[in-house]
Amino acid sequence: MHARPNLLSLALFIAPLLMVNEAAHSQTLKTVKDRGQLVCGVSQGITGFSSRSESGEWTGFDVDFCRALSAAIFDDPNKVKYVPLSANNRFDALKSGEIDILSRNSTWTMSRETELGLTFPAVTYYDGQGFLTPRSMNAVSAVDLNDATICTQAGTTTEVNLADYFDANGMKYTLMLLPNLSELVQAYQTGRCKVMTADASQLHSIRSTLDKPGDHVVLPDVISKEPLGPVVRQGDAQWINVVKWTAFALVNAEELGVNSQTIGDALKSAKPDVKRLVGTEGNYGEQVGLTKDWAVRIVRHVGSYAELYDRNVGVKTKLGIPRGINQLWTAGGIMYAPPIR
Repeated sequence: MHARPNLLSLALFIAPLLMVNEAAHSQTLKTVKDRGQLVCGVSQGITGFSSRSESGEWTGFDVDFCRALSAAIFDDPNKVKYVPLSANNRFDALKSGEIDILSRNSTWTMSRETELGLTFPAVTYYDGQGFLTPRSMNAVSAVDLNDATICTQAGTTTEVNLADYFDANGMKYTLMLLPNLSELVQAYQTGRCKVMTADASQLHSIRSTLDKPGDHVVLPDVISKEPLGPVVRQGDAQWINVVKWTAFALVNAEELGVNSQTIGDALKSAKPDVKRLVGTEGNYGEQVGLTKDWAVRIVRHVGSYAELYDRNVGVKTKLGIPRGINQLWTAGGIMYAPPIR
């Protein structure tokens, strides 16, 4: 005769283990606070998104997102250590705990979440794969690229997208894979490849750094969906929420007309949506381990989404990228954030 297991005893034994496991995965915010610094993975240099000056200062759209996160946590946008990462080692650095967050032109895909155990909390930039060609090539569309030698960076989603597009259009091409961005640009500039393919935003960035940007053109074709955004490890719901709602606060601030110049007026606003954003109503920041004024800190130090976009990649910068689909949903784009309530 076999004794039946005591289900109550079994539950009492398992519950603490589950709690310990959950606690082990919910330490990122505490780790960052205790360290007094956020460790942010960025690219090895993409003008407008994350690049380092000769004096060592990091700037760009993706850098500003980490500055916004630091502002939310510390009320200081400068408590960030930036770690430049290649396309090949970016996800390993995140999984190993070398960085707290990856803010580096990374496309949200199903396999990157299911196979790598990572989470994309939000989309901060809607992009698509495009093509950069010399103007002398006289290409006006991607369908003019039949038989071209096309270079791209290894370890990205562009290789599969390229194959799918050329196969669907019955076209041929020669692929040249390069290990990093500097070698990719060099191959294009020296004529080893006639065409470069990458996210359109990255192509605009690269074009702006060439000796004669006007001699090159980013074709109008967009052959893929590339939703870009910050990446974190799975299993830490609190940290995922902190990152997610930092992104949403930037967008909601723009939609509500709140920016670094109007934040003082926003703190006196009687509008319910604005009051919830700035923390004069509710305790939304405290629910994720931050302070009541978490969004105020973000906007005061870094700005709204529009300010991030305009100063880094917008039409008045060297890149000159129109907002396009990254415009707010109320202005013809698809940029949209859930409400704070």
